[in-house]
Amino acid sequence: MFDEIMQKFEGSPSQQAVIRLLLERGFSVSDEGRVVSGGIEIPNTQIAREIDVDRRVVDSTTDAILDDEQLRRIFQNISSIPSLMDLAPVLDLTVLTIEVADADEPGIVATVTTLLADNDISIRQTISEDPEFTDDPRLYIVTDEDVPGDVLNELKNFEFVRKIELK
Repeated sequence: MFDEIMQKFEGSPSQQAVIRLLLERGFSVSDEGRVVSGGIEIPNTQIAREIDVDRRVVDSTTDAILDDEQLRRIFQNISSIPSLMDLAPVLDLTVLTIEVADADEPGIVATVTTLLADNDISIRQTISEDPEFTDDPRLYIVTDEDVPGDVLNELKNFEFVRKIELK
């Protein structure tokens, strides 16, 4: 799906940058063509400044979104979720990041969360990046406590795991 969306803006790297930002941040587009997060409007000048494009690029991108029924449905229904990942150091939580070989393989989240649960590790949050919307999807798990070495070794031995990182 991500590739299909980006192809619609194939001739404009600047518009692709706007699309990427909207998807990464979970920003939606209102009927009026304004970028919003929930009920809060984000000025197009702020969006433009963030990705170093002209404000008119944001305007034309939101217009194109509203003119395309498929894009309209996506960008009027997308939303962001609060993440504990950046708060983890402040709240004394652990973030386990898992890069996988094939994110389309079924059962990855279930296998990892089952292993953690079997080792009495409480999970505060799980975020799984969608392989349709990112090139290198990761699984993020925020836990109340450190993940012991033997559990990390067991995780590392799963065929689908390419890399593990702890923060």
